Amino acid sequence: MSTKRIVQIGLVLSLFVAAFVSFYASANPDGLEFVAEQVGFLDTAKDSATGSSPLADYGLTGFEDERLSVGIAGIIGVLLTAVISFGLFTLIKKR
Repeated sequence: MSTKRIVQIGLVLSLFVAAFVSFYASANPDGLEFVAEQVGFLDTAKDSATGSSPLADYGLTGFEDERLSVGIAGIIGVLLTAVISFGLFTLIKKR
């Protein structure tokens, strides 16, 4: 199997996971948030500077349907990562 084919399959699988499976991710707090809650300093946390961005909190603002919001945000994230990665790899390959 060629490298190009493996990359294509990986991209399709990543898009599938981002669009459909990501909605079922755990809603429990991550490790740092959990420890902050246990130790007692979670209430001193400040909002992120990017907290009001269109893709904040793993969703796309402006959508009523949470499943659709999370799926579209995941697809956008995968595509942006792929475009940036392929661009960098192309630049590196030319050198």
